[in-house]
Amino acid sequence: IFHNKDKMNLTKAIITAMKEEAELIIKKFNLKETKSLKNIKILEWTRSWDDWEENLVLVLWWIWKIQAAIATTYLLENYSVDKIINIWIAGNLTGNDLKVWDVLLPNTFIQQDMYLPFEWSHLDYAKKPIFLEYAIWENYDLQKFWLILNWVCVTGDEFVDKEERISKLRVDFWADICEMEAFSILSVAREYNMLDKCIVIKAISDWADNEAKEAHMNNLEFAMNNSISILEFIL
Repeated sequence: IFHNKDKMNLTKAIITAMKEEAELIIKKFNLKETKSLKNIKILEWTRSWDDWEENLVLVLWWIWKIQAAIATTYLLENYSVDKIINIWIAGNLTGNDLKVWDVLLPNTFIQQDMYLPFEWSHLDYAKKPIFLEYAIWENYDLQKFWLILNWVCVTGDEFVDKEERISKLRVDFWADICEMEAFSILSVAREYNMLDKCIVIKAISDWADNEAKEAHMNNLEFAMNNSISILEFIL
């Protein structure tokens, strides 16, 4: 995509995994594929006004923390990004405190599958939570669903679908939701001094219990549409 250098240029990046989720965003914003790596796709869209233009870049990869880090690094090495938005679905660890289709903007992110029995400060980058200051407001009743701010999101290379695992994540991390990417994305953004440009949107798709596999897919479209409505507002 070629840009008019006389115009003020604003680039907003969306980072997500799984084509089922991305397809809803691609359709909503009429994004077109511009680049493809082995397991990462880049889709873009540009709209112009008299004196400025806005570029939307979607980075799509398959699940896994390493893939998320690769995708984020590629994005930050190849684009001058003004805003980074991670949008995906998540599992509810709170029981009845959250409902399927509620949307969260968490502010605390923890890598839950990192274990090192040392308290050395040089390991803080992996062991300590990452905190985003913007998500500290009150919650909002949007009629169809709640928009929840604050709360704790744990990231790990596992699909949580067992009651005992839910209990452990609650006890060990005070976790509210679980997913497989946010901490990795934010870790890369931190290395580029871009944390203040990051926003994380998570829609609840399941209860992380023994029915999570089926519920995750059955509720995916509805949950993602709710999160996309928040994405539109943020954009």
